[in-house]
Amino acid sequence: MCIYDDCPVWENSGFRLEFVSLEHSNDLLKVYSDVKSVPLFNSDNCGGDIFYYTSCEEMTDAIKYWQWEYSRKGFVRMSVIDIHTKEAVGTVEMFVRYSDDYFDDTLLLRADLRSDYETQTVICSLISVIIGNCFDYFDCKSISTKAIPVANERISALLKCGFLHSTELLYGHDGTPYSDYYIFFKD
Repeated sequence: MCIYDDCPVWENSGFRLEFVSLEHSNDLLKVYSDVKSVPLFNSDNCGGDIFYYTSCEEMTDAIKYWQWEYSRKGFVRMSVIDIHTKEAVGTVEMFVRYSDDYFDDTLLLRADLRSDYETQTVICSLISVIIGNCFDYFDCKSISTKAIPVANERISALLKCGFLHSTELLYGHDGTPYSDYYIFFKD
């Protein structure tokens, strides 16, 4: 199975992950305009975009870009839907990274959540859905994600879910070094 052939829907009792849609733009604007959340987003190697959007137009443009990247098999961006409220409360981005550094052949996971969802319980729930499905759709040896030192809930969740903190640096396209990555190895 290849995620770029037909984007699946992954879910558990709390959340559904589905391909990002313009229908989610109003909900996602609440995420990407949340000043408490933005500093926790992983914008490493993203050309200066910090993912802080304050208008419907900016959010729509971002979603259209994410859809375009999917069409060219650059990455998949899925909306995180709260099963109970039916709201999109964040997104996850995934792609396999091939490089000359430690993070070669790893699924790079970016998770952007509204600040009230940035809890160990929610993050563990999302990680369980992702780990339970991603190795069927991506050919990689590991999953890597960033958590800056002040992201206490995220770090606790990652460690609880079997991720290990790496002291290795991830190097961007232009050689910029990035730190604060956690890695989960496939069995």
